[in-house]
Amino acid sequence: MKIDLTDTTASKINKALVQGRRAIGTPAVGMVLTLVIVTDEENAYDALKAANDASHEHPSRTLVVIKRVSRSPRDRTQSRLDAEVRVGADAGTGETVVLRLYGEVVDHAQSVVLPLLLPDAPVVVWWPVNAPLDPAKDPLGALAQRRVTDTYAAEQPVRDLAARSETYTPGDTDLSWTRITPWRSMLAAALDQVTCEVESVEVEGEEFNPSCELLAMWLGDRLNVPVQRSLSGGPGLTAVRMTTDCGPIVLDRADGSLATLSIEGQPDRAVALKRRDTAELIAEELRRLDPDDTYASALRFGVERLNTSNGKGTKGGETPAVEPAADAQEPVAGPQEPGADAPEPVAKGEAVAVPAPVETAAKAPAKEATAQAPVKKAAAK
Repeated sequence: MKIDLTDTTASKINKALVQGRRAIGTPAVGMVLTLVIVTDEENAYDALKAANDASHEHPSRTLVVIKRVSRSPRDRTQSRLDAEVRVGADAGTGETVVLRLYGEVVDHAQSVVLPLLLPDAPVVVWWPVNAPLDPAKDPLGALAQRRVTDTYAAEQPVRDLAARSETYTPGDTDLSWTRITPWRSMLAAALDQVTCEVESVEVEGEEFNPSCELLAMWLGDRLNVPVQRSLSGGPGLTAVRMTTDCGPIVLDRADGSLATLSIEGQPDRAVALKRRDTAELIAEELRRLDPDDTYASALRFGVERLNTSNGKGTKGGETPAVEPAADAQEPVAGPQEPGADAPEPVAKGEAVAVPAPVETAAKAPAKEATAQAPVKKAAAK
């Protein structure tokens, strides 16, 4: 059942909800939480569909807040609230209210949402796109016990991850973190099967995928070992390789659905690691409303510490420039100053002996640069 309200108020919306429940014969409210979705018109349909699917596991009142952009200065001064109330089969197993805000009321969305919250029930706010850098200080985020963002939808995911680590407040979480739950479970189970000590880790995945960075940060934080981030063609995460003192442990997923777990001394095993849709991700996040301390610890590890073997990191993830090895050997083969001892003539095809200090100075920086820039090395391949 759908009820359209134009230029309405929160009081009229509440009356429409009661009217709709009575019309379908379910006057009782059997919902466990309020889910507030803050999005734009373009992404509203997909977000609402995911929320309706998740409501089969978590019956909730879903409030979709869409801030409409006014075209003219006159329209910006005229406030208006339009609402679409859905109950019954049109709203999953709960209730849905789509709120469209116009004019000055756009800056006061919390005053519209507050009267529509379920009494004595937790509140979760979800930003599918355009999430604030500090969700807890957002007027709508301040109403919630749990705040869900998605850095995968950001223009600069790595920058947003760094900002999240500085502004983290208990109750914050991210769907990019939720996507790696099966990976974390499988890697933890693999390490429980061996008594080896992990020496280093490499996380491979597509570029601009914050789930890859979060998994690498979690491994670096928990194992306290150097973590390298390398690129692949995707989809998403493709492999995690752990070097241990008793052989490598590899979890490789090349096709986005079926992975292979390889442990030294054991037969390879096929593992189901399919890429989950948004409804499954948001349903997982609604299962727990307490602070996620593991996510907070991984964020504090810092994305700038990735892509290095010494854990110090470099500015912007770039590798410092290293002079080519040929430049270090130029004094040996270059022209001699007048009066200097001329080098002994070398027969054609005979190898030239280079002093050990020159070779060490030339090759060591190049080797270090290779270890510090796994992203550039993989991209070049």
